[in-house]
Amino acid sequence: MQAFQVNAPQDYRLVETEVPDAAPGEVLVSVAFAGICGSDMHIIHGDNAFVRFPRITGHEFAGVVEAVGEGVEDVAIGDRVCIDPVINCGHCYPCRIGRPNVCTALEVIGVHRNGGFEERVNVPAGNVHRLPEGLGLDAAALVEPYTIAANVLDRMQPHPGDRLLILGAGVIGLTILQVARALGIEDVTVSDVIDARLETARELGATRTLNGAEQDVEAEVQALTDGEGMPLIADAACVPALLPQMLRMASPAGRIGLLGFTPTPSDLAQLEVIKKELTLVGSRLNNRKFPEVIDLMASGRLDPLALISHRLPFDDMPGAIEMLDNHPERARKVLIQIGS
Repeated sequence: MQAFQVNAPQDYRLVETEVPDAAPGEVLVSVAFAGICGSDMHIIHGDNAFVRFPRITGHEFAGVVEAVGEGVEDVAIGDRVCIDPVINCGHCYPCRIGRPNVCTALEVIGVHRNGGFEERVNVPAGNVHRLPEGLGLDAAALVEPYTIAANVLDRMQPHPGDRLLILGAGVIGLTILQVARALGIEDVTVSDVIDARLETARELGATRTLNGAEQDVEAEVQALTDGEGMPLIADAACVPALLPQMLRMASPAGRIGLLGFTPTPSDLAQLEVIKKELTLVGSRLNNRKFPEVIDLMASGRLDPLALISHRLPFDDMPGAIEMLDNHPERARKVLIQIGS
């Protein structure tokens, strides 16, 4: 069977591999669609400290169950499924308090073990989620990025009437926008420096957009809120240098959700944090958000297909990587069709 394998930073290709048997406690999935994520690009660039090479990447995927391993009872051959990539131990401190996404022995499908950019992949049965009728496999491949959005919003604990500022209108910013609106957050401001992205944000329900290359975002926020600041700020730009500005733009008792995964330090003025009693929360992966997001998609409150800018066959995977490397402004979500 065909697989996309990263052997080392900047060394990637389509390869032929053996079809695995369904392992005990696991499910063999015939992959239909998989999305290329920014973290896949980080692996290719050598910027992911956790990956073990060689690695078949891909953690956003959906398909059909082809075989089940010994001991699997809740999943059947022929089930249409998507897969939560978070594998946890179940007994460490984070797992015991209901935070398995930061398990001390965390494994992520597509990072620590082979992922969805192959025609068939073994995954733990507990990570498999059956899909309702009417939810296509292409849309289901994008459940995972929406769980990232659902997780950071949950970490920020919105109150009724809270305003939200999203910095960055890439895929993650747009998923946060959609999930926020689906959860009842009515006033959402989105900032970016690319007009095409801001246009998409408006199409997807942003109350207003701000172009940081042309407008003073901080001044606009202060004017919009009569100097009070934003109760909720989601950092989907993931630029460490923006943290001081986020602290200034946050309202007293505000919450800031951080998603960036860079070791570059940020300046943090404790005075700003303490005088406002701000809450800064990190958000990693998702904490059992798949059922919630699947329900939101099935009900029509999320529109994952609106994120897809390119649909490409598996053979074009290397070309898709080159496009994302050299012309990222042309793409939102690139979806790869792997099987029928």
